[in-house]
Amino acid sequence: MKLYYFPGACPLATHIVLEWIGKPYETQRLTREQTKEPEYLALNPLGAVPTLVDGDFVLTQSAAILEYIAELSPEIDLIGNTPRERAQTRRWLGLCNADLHRTFALIFGADAYTDDPDFKQILINKTKDRLQVVFAEANRQLADKAWLTGKRSIADAYLYVLLVWARATELDLSAQKNLMSFAARMDADPGVQAAMRSQGLIN
Repeated sequence: MKLYYFPGACPLATHIVLEWIGKPYETQRLTREQTKEPEYLALNPLGAVPTLVDGDFVLTQSAAILEYIAELSPEIDLIGNTPRERAQTRRWLGLCNADLHRTFALIFGADAYTDDPDFKQILINKTKDRLQVVFAEANRQLADKAWLTGKRSIADAYLYVLLVWARATELDLSAQKNLMSFAARMDADPGVQAAMRSQGLIN
């Protein structure tokens, strides 16, 4: 398998899960310019990341890629063994992908919405307020458990990446103690460290 990525972007979640699974894989770091070149657009017509290539199979979209990888290694149990377990994993994966990730896009892409610096700052501040609300849902879920569903899953890898983004955007989540404990556990995880080191995010 080969993962195409930007450092620190959402493919980091897939990178972490690939480390957890422990099967051979390779990665290809891209620049934004390279994602607009014909060779890459043939794989991902939207010119986005991630893209996963597994033999003659090409898959895009983080949530789909994470589920695919998890299902290739059921013995690692990163998605759940019953319909209810899998539904819970997809619930929290959805919160990460559809609610948190989408909301962060308003910060990272604020320049696309306005040229007015005052309005831009208002947009960023309002977006951070909304992120606090959504992160609080994950914080409540982690009140009595180490992982979002009670056991490690692909949703945890995605949540961790979003916490990395929170640090990068100076979103103060220090009051959300369960999230902070989760982040510390993930920081110390060997698979997380290997993925972060590979992407040049830590030494």
